[in-house]
Amino acid sequence: MAIHVVMEPPAKAGQNASEAAVFIRDGFHFFGFIAPLLWLLWHRLWLEAAMTLAATLALAAASEWAGLTFAAPLLPLLISLYVGLEGGALRIAALRRAGWHQWGVVEADSVEDAEMRYLFAAEADDEPAPAPVAISPATPRPQPAGGALGLLHYPGRN
Repeated sequence: MAIHVVMEPPAKAGQNASEAAVFIRDGFHFFGFIAPLLWLLWHRLWLEAAMTLAATLALAAASEWAGLTFAAPLLPLLISLYVGLEGGALRIAALRRAGWHQWGVVEADSVEDAEMRYLFAAEADDEPAPAPVAISPATPRPQPAGGALGLLHYPGRN
């Protein structure tokens, strides 16, 4: 089973947050590994895509300047691995910057199952809680005489 992080949009008048919730799978993102720049652009992570492009160009220029032409294709592999491993966290961070908040996590096999579990839990949260019942004690509790465990003496007690 996969873990899905549920992100809810900021509260707006007349809009239900559960209808616009986004589910982000926590795990390895294969397409983020294969084509990190395209994956970031697809998920509208503009800042992260620009930084990925800049880091890729900087690594290529540094390897060319150092005379490591054989390592030039291998260095961007590190960036691809980072996007593949941390793609979900990058999406969550971007949504938080936009004002979204994390509702919680849902464990499910697919996104559809995660949506069902989330909607069921959100519906249960909307139900009013039962009113607390105040119970007064019928008899006062007996106060112990002496110190605690017989080792200590407290002032004001016999």
